[in-house]
Amino acid sequence: MKLIVFCLFTIYCCSLVKASYPMERKKLQEVLRELKMLKHDIPNTELMMNTPPKDIEDCCCLTALTCFRETLLQHFGISGKYQKKLYKSLNHTLTISGLNFCNTETSTTNCSTCHSHPKEKASEFFNRLESLVQRVRLFQIYFRKLYIKY
Repeated sequence: MKLIVFCLFTIYCCSLVKASYPMERKKLQEVLRELKMLKHDIPNTELMMNTPPKDIEDCCCLTALTCFRETLLQHFGISGKYQKKLYKSLNHTLTISGLNFCNTETSTTNCSTCHSHPKEKASEFFNRLESLVQRVRLFQIYFRKLYIKY
């Protein structure tokens, strides 16, 4: 009896995990779309901004996301249509959960602060933000295929 209940509970949990992937994927696609719109809308791509590095460790993805959000808010505000949409999407719980690769809270202590990152041009800032979001998509797609395979 306990085994049957455990099996049913496992199936239920797996169905919840499987159901959350389309929502996260849709949200990440929305972030990429809004980012592309904002890149075309920004007149000054020579603006220097604190930019996290290309090779972000898994446990530092949330810290990098926070840095991207703070820098966007600091330099562009949320007055424009695309800035507001992108900022809200980056703050969304699905985006945050998609970037949370770390299993423990203590591992984030090794991450650099936003102000310690070197300043790069705005075009590079947007390219790195885009690569971070794409990294999340690739990570999810890989593990979803792995999940389905087994």
